[in-house]
Amino acid sequence: MSDPSSSAPEVRAAARAARSALERVTNRRGRVGVLGSLNADLTVTTRTLPGPGETVVGDPLVVRPGGKSANQAVACALAGADTLMVGAVGDDAHGEMLRESLTRAGVDISGVRSAQVATGTAVITVDHRGENTIVVSAGANGTLGADDVRDAADALRTVSVLGLCLEVSDPALLAAQRLVNSAGGTTVLNVSPLREVSAELVADAQVLIVNEHELAAVVGSDPGREPADIAAALDGHGIGRAVVTLGSQGSVAVEAGLVVSVPAFPVQAIDTTGAGDAFMGTLMAAIAAEVPLGEGAALASAFAAIAVTRRGAQASYPGQPELQEFLARW
Repeated sequence: MSDPSSSAPEVRAAARAARSALERVTNRRGRVGVLGSLNADLTVTTRTLPGPGETVVGDPLVVRPGGKSANQAVACALAGADTLMVGAVGDDAHGEMLRESLTRAGVDISGVRSAQVATGTAVITVDHRGENTIVVSAGANGTLGADDVRDAADALRTVSVLGLCLEVSDPALLAAQRLVNSAGGTTVLNVSPLREVSAELVADAQVLIVNEHELAAVVGSDPGREPADIAAALDGHGIGRAVVTLGSQGSVAVEAGLVVSVPAFPVQAIDTTGAGDAFMGTLMAAIAAEVPLGEGAALASAFAAIAVTRRGAQASYPGQPELQEFLARW
């Protein structure tokens, strides 16, 4: 990590905002639901990522709990929210590993059912810079449908925030979104992994979380990285609440006409796997505590900064004490 005493004023300001957000998350402890994917991450570290037709030598295979939605649920619970997970795993060792990881983080897994197919998997290659490539096999995630939403309806009606991403089917996502919207909750959509998606799903999400490439797909063109241009592009498509992540340049939060630039915390990244999920999970905990998006993005940025300094997704996520300690340094 860079020397906090020499950090830029905007980073120190972000740390203050994050500390304020963390205090509100701790005191309010909102309830968040996450519906979607649970995967076993099969990870190999190599010096360089292989190109097409290329074979490279890797370190020993490591199996860890992952899946975008499960990662988000773990991050959300560790950040301080009361968190429910709805999804499916196989009746196998990978499924048991995922259940244990979620439970250990404090996630309610009553909405996770067993499927008659293998648990979803992600095959991940990570290079010495922390960059990665990921290939996902849906497995049990592919069986998640609107029936699962109906089965979990009573529990989902209790959440104030619902997180969704695109690793499960549109019928499941739409059913969950309609249910929580009609119950007065806030739905948060992460347009990832990027694919063709229902226009209704995007239009009816109260908060959108995208990176710059996903933003370009949603609005139909690349608005660049200037906050004012990002806000204008979102407004032109009727999107009033969003956070756009910009990698090492931080993020831009847009809410109620306000545009807030949030810097990234300078750390030495060794593995970016699950960093976006860490960000979203923490942000949902903040939204459930009624924290403004800009402050929530600052807290999410700090959480993700810690995560990228360690290997794995869920295994790299900090608890509240470590997050507090990290923020105190700035």
